[in-house]
Amino acid sequence: MTDETTSDRYLSAERCAAFIDAVVAIAMTLLILPLMEAVSDAGAEGGSAGRWFGDHQEQLTSFLVSFVMIALFWMIHHRLFRRISAVPTGLMWLVSAWLLTIVWLPVATSMSGQFSDAEGLVRVVYIGSLFAVCAVSFVIRLYVRRHPEISSAAPSATRGDLAVDLSMMIMFAIALGVTLLFPVLGYWPLLLMFLTGAVQSLIRRAWR
Repeated sequence: MTDETTSDRYLSAERCAAFIDAVVAIAMTLLILPLMEAVSDAGAEGGSAGRWFGDHQEQLTSFLVSFVMIALFWMIHHRLFRRISAVPTGLMWLVSAWLLTIVWLPVATSMSGQFSDAEGLVRVVYIGSLFAVCAVSFVIRLYVRRHPEISSAAPSATRGDLAVDLSMMIMFAIALGVTLLFPVLGYWPLLLMFLTGAVQSLIRRAWR
């Protein structure tokens, strides 16, 4: 009876990891679809490859940035999940929320590539979407920290993982604030993400 109850409350970590990998892979694939459609349209209109690259610089940039960010988000999430032995229903719902933010990124990416940088709402949607991924990931780590029985991670490793998500949240929030205060900068404030490592180190020192 106890075994049946336990199996109802917990999901297989391996199956959940496979599900997560599949959804993330699909989201990364969806990023390229607007560019493929643009190539087809340019070919039908008799355009050249050189002109296509010139006309779609913003789309190409947003595609590359989003592809790299999703890959980074997956690697961070994978490091968490490889230490988890079983997945409670509550954790699976949080993971589903994280996947929702990942699946939304191709839409936000398409918007950032299609609409003008001068439109503040587009920047809020794009950078805000990246912030949301980190925020949900941070909540997931808090859940795992409060349920140590499902993870083999040491407390120090869990604190370090929390510092990763928190530092990224801080830098995305700063980047969003800067781009709204200085619209002429467009998406360049995202380069502040290169300072994430320094912020992460400061957070870890503060938590010692």
